[in-house]
Amino acid sequence: MPQTDTPGTGGINGLRLRWWTELPLIVLVYAAYSAGRLVVRGDVAAAVDHGVGILRVEQFLRINAEHPLNRLFTAQSWIGVPADFWYASLHYLVTPLILVWLFRSRAVHYRAARAWLMISTLIGLVGFTLLPTCPPRLLSEGYGFVDTMAQYSDFGWWGGEASAPRGLGGMTNQYAAMPSLHVGWALWCGVMLWRHGRSPLTRVAAVGYPLITTIVVMGTANHYFLDAVAGAVVMGLGLLLVRPVLRLADRVKARVGLPLTAARPSSGVVAGAHSASVAGAPSASSAPESSIVSAGCQTSAGERIPRPRKRPAEPGAEPSARPAEAGDSTPTAAR
Repeated sequence: MPQTDTPGTGGINGLRLRWWTELPLIVLVYAAYSAGRLVVRGDVAAAVDHGVGILRVEQFLRINAEHPLNRLFTAQSWIGVPADFWYASLHYLVTPLILVWLFRSRAVHYRAARAWLMISTLIGLVGFTLLPTCPPRLLSEGYGFVDTMAQYSDFGWWGGEASAPRGLGGMTNQYAAMPSLHVGWALWCGVMLWRHGRSPLTRVAAVGYPLITTIVVMGTANHYFLDAVAGAVVMGLGLLLVRPVLRLADRVKARVGLPLTAARPSSGVVAGAHSASVAGAPSASSAPESSIVSAGCQTSAGERIPRPRKRPAEPGAEPSARPAEAGDSTPTAAR
């Protein structure tokens, strides 16, 4: 797995990511998101007003595709039932699978991708808090919507309360419709597949998955078209915040002194000498070489094979006199 990258650009940035640290982090963020989504239920009357207001804006702009899609899904069970399974399960399966794929095969891009997903999810939670919205399926019958999840509940594990399992509808916030994170997460998956996939099939999935998800959330009457648009906007805001958030995270890690994995040379001695020479520090090979004297033979600078050095005999000198050693400043007669 790659270990280095430019700070804040989405790589691992010197930190070795481990699955046993990544998994609890993702579970923690999702648990916080789910708990926050449950807590900020909002006022039901205000949520209904927001839903009706969104529907009227769409009708004024003639972009309310929810009505024809919902009628199609209600009349054709071979479309409605798979759409309900799609809505109830795929965002729990596809999103984690793509995270695992990035972690294992595209590790240098994983950190930024994970940050983008988490930041956008938290922004979506803010949207649920500020704008609780009644989905189309919970509006009164006069608005012409049918809850396909309730209609086809005999085919799946859900009841009449969103995609929650039967009897657990009270543990979900049914008025968290704006923005649609089903669409937001599907868009994230599509971008990851398009950018990092290599086969034509992944390109098809990159376009098809978010597009079909958008159709499904409207046809099942779980979201308005503008909810889907808001989900895409939230993902765009999250993408813009990735670099600043990663830089901030790097500064925090540096302050608390988290260990960084530095690149280690294959040989400490050789690498150290090489680093010193690159930095301009003197190395052993660049230092002035002194003569080596041994058994009457010495080498001069640049000479590899020692050879005898003979000096002219001086009158009165003893034949066994040892030649002066290199660097020895004491005269022979004084020894």
